[in-house]
Amino acid sequence: MIVAALMGFASGLPLLITLTLLQAWLTENHLSLDAIGLFALITLPYSFEFVAGPFIDRYTPPWLGRRRGWLLAVQLLLAGAIAGLGLTNPHKDLMLVAVVALLVALFSAIQDTVINAYRRESLADDEQGLGASMYIWGYRIGMLVASGGGLIMADYIGFRATFAILGLFMLPGILTTLFAPEPNAQAAPPPSLREAVVGPFVEFFTQRRNVVLILLFIVLYKLGDTLALTMTTPFYLQLGFSTAQIGAVVKLFGFWAVVLGGVLGGMAIMRIGQYRALWWFGLLQALSTAGFAWLVHTGPSISWLAVVIAAENFTGGMGTAAFVGFMANLTNREFTATQYALLASLMSVPRTFLASSTGFMATALGWTWFFIVCALLAIPGLLLLTRFRGWLRDAPPASVTPSSGQVRQ
Repeated sequence: MIVAALMGFASGLPLLITLTLLQAWLTENHLSLDAIGLFALITLPYSFEFVAGPFIDRYTPPWLGRRRGWLLAVQLLLAGAIAGLGLTNPHKDLMLVAVVALLVALFSAIQDTVINAYRRESLADDEQGLGASMYIWGYRIGMLVASGGGLIMADYIGFRATFAILGLFMLPGILTTLFAPEPNAQAAPPPSLREAVVGPFVEFFTQRRNVVLILLFIVLYKLGDTLALTMTTPFYLQLGFSTAQIGAVVKLFGFWAVVLGGVLGGMAIMRIGQYRALWWFGLLQALSTAGFAWLVHTGPSISWLAVVIAAENFTGGMGTAAFVGFMANLTNREFTATQYALLASLMSVPRTFLASSTGFMATALGWTWFFIVCALLAIPGLLLLTRFRGWLRDAPPASVTPSSGQVRQ
């Protein structure tokens, strides 16, 4: 569980560097909302994590083992790319900024693929829900350092130095990779690259009923929450909050709500099962997203900002814990990296493709209706969840047999 939390930190750090921190940098350089929204396309690698999965499943590096060997190599590249982002200049070469940010997202996506495989193989099926909450706890700390800490540092030392320092914050993840044990529960690597590519998809689509609905649910479940998150930083800045206030209230204060939500969410999943956890946590997520619309009317009020952020982070931590545990238990241990990466890639589709239009949505609808629409977008996923009532209602989080990975029906 400690390793899951530390690896979550390494996984969460790069994401908000390419979202929150980069958005703030571009906003301060007076780029339009439309251009900032289009920068969401740099997270495209998160939608294609499954491409690297077969190579990670099939081949073992000559150092540290199959999971840790891949992890060390990509973490070193990721640390260099984060630091390199500070050497670019939005005024002189915006395309170079986009290319380096794309490299950060690429190495981050590959790292996520390996970490998710490591966690799935290191924990028993009945530990996946709690393991997911610990991972999310560390993930949120990484996000806190990148966004909250990054924004505060940028206010005092500038963005260039901030990116260099954040590159050094990959060291905890690198040290964890060096000293953590290799998973004992690994299945044998696929015998060929062809089997590593074809096998995961054949197994996934033939061994599960309602597979199309499952994949659609993964795309829709956090759709509204993801779209809202993409534009929150420009929203705070336009309301009149400073970057230091955003870092202190939105990130530092909100962090404790995430910790509480993640821990209570992980415990609740074990008690009430996946179906009820996904339903109630998803509904609470939607309500908290609608809360951002209230800030339009309160203006730059620190107290109301704290209330809305506490609610959003608490429910977001609970919902993500249930969602990640659900996806982990859908995978077969023989093809962990590829299958989980496929599901994670589908989850990132809204953030990558639909989020690129959020700047246009906010401009056309205004901030109030933008967040209300984002909240309403949770409804299709919740309605689709009812189709899984039969095999999720009373099942504990461990809904996959260790040998086959097949969902119990």
